[in-house]
Amino acid sequence: MADDVQCSGFFRAAEGADLSCLDKFQDSGFIQFVTGNLLEAAYNIPAAIVQPGLWLDWGNKESLMRFIYYGGSVEFFFAMLLIVLVITGFGIWKRAFMWGCVRVLEAIGNGAGRFFAWAGLIMVIQQIVIVFMQRIFTRPDIAIGFGIPLQFDISWYAEELKLFNALVVCMCVAYTFIQGGHVRVDLFYAGAKFRTKKIVDMFGALFFMLPFAIVTWLYGWFFMWRHLVTPNPSASDRLELLLRKSRLLKWNVETIGFSPNGFNGYFIFKVLLCLFCVMVMLQALAVFYRSWCEFREGEESENKYLDRDTLGEGEEAYEGTH
Repeated sequence: MADDVQCSGFFRAAEGADLSCLDKFQDSGFIQFVTGNLLEAAYNIPAAIVQPGLWLDWGNKESLMRFIYYGGSVEFFFAMLLIVLVITGFGIWKRAFMWGCVRVLEAIGNGAGRFFAWAGLIMVIQQIVIVFMQRIFTRPDIAIGFGIPLQFDISWYAEELKLFNALVVCMCVAYTFIQGGHVRVDLFYAGAKFRTKKIVDMFGALFFMLPFAIVTWLYGWFFMWRHLVTPNPSASDRLELLLRKSRLLKWNVETIGFSPNGFNGYFIFKVLLCLFCVMVMLQALAVFYRSWCEFREGEESENKYLDRDTLGEGEEAYEGTH
């Protein structure tokens, strides 16, 4: 019987014990599960900060395996949730702080988007070079560089174009949202009152954007590491099992392409999937914080501190919703 199991210690079970009293408390119901994990997060966050070698010393195989495990774990989720709750609570109390969070989060989205948007131009230029090399110079490969050139078959560069497209999609998603560039299916939003719009935005950020990004992260995190190390970690593996697997752990970065001479860096797409989730989560928080502040302050605060690009005076007709 689970109730008959003796616990020892509160946050961590004493040596020789099966479980801590906090773990036993978490197993007694959903409310206890959430409350207990939030309490444990208050312990885990400072413990991780003061002992970085346990999860950041990747020269130690057990440390790397801990990093892999905790990146998609319940403990990590509640640690991040606790941080967000504290920041949000303080922001509700001090609205100027919440506006500061909005500006920082939107600056991250805009900065990443404006930088990685150049990948679109590079993609076009590279495609033009490929066509010229194939059709005019009839070359089977392209060499770039000085001294030791970077030389690959043309099919490698042709397949690499997918990477530039992935960079634009994953790293510019928050930027496009800030700039109002995503397509909307608007059935009632445009005709709603100002504060109703803000409630809809907050609801969408909390119940659509964040859950989508979190679920995608949970799948994408272990999907990424399965293509970077062996033996393959699994989301269903417990920490004890992964630490035993760490004895055989070694880097095994995926370098297999879809064609013999094609692009062989497909592991980068797995990394970008996780970065995409991070960008969406940060933007969801920015949307919620901005909507809360505008809801409290009224219509005069709409688009306050909003940094949107413009084509300049006289170009309004080409700027869409901007």
